[in-house]
Amino acid sequence: MDLKFKVSGRIARPVEEVFEAVADPAKLSAYFTTGGAVGRLETGKTVQWEFADFPGAFPVEVVEVEPNRRIVLRWEANEGPPEAEEAVVRAAYMTTVVFTFEPLDDGRTLVTIEEGGWHETPTGLKAAFGNCQGWSQMLAALKAWVEHGVNLREGFYV
Repeated sequence: MDLKFKVSGRIARPVEEVFEAVADPAKLSAYFTTGGAVGRLETGKTVQWEFADFPGAFPVEVVEVEPNRRIVLRWEANEGPPEAEEAVVRAAYMTTVVFTFEPLDDGRTLVTIEEGGWHETPTGLKAAFGNCQGWSQMLAALKAWVEHGVNLREGFYV
């Protein structure tokens, strides 16, 4: 089994505006990285993301950026502490996140987020489901912020 997922949603704004809402750290911090984002998403850079619900900054490797089209990131899989049935100590490893931005004929943008690369363990499966939930929330927050200026995550976690 290959542990991966894909979520997508349509944002009623032009692709350039939606892309910038993800690539620009100030904009991303306004609706998603509740603890802040440091560094623009540019190929070869490592940026920092922080979330109120997961304290501590996360380094995010920016593998590839095609403006207004695609962003590829890698970050450490967060499986949490081993489950009781897992007697082995896990080594740190990375998952890959791919954002695609597709302009639609009606002026909207289709945003798709895929993530994969977890170990095929009970904790890997749990972490994959958790990130799927997080990226789904990110898409909803992106839509609310870009279309209406509303931050859905404000006060949601703390």
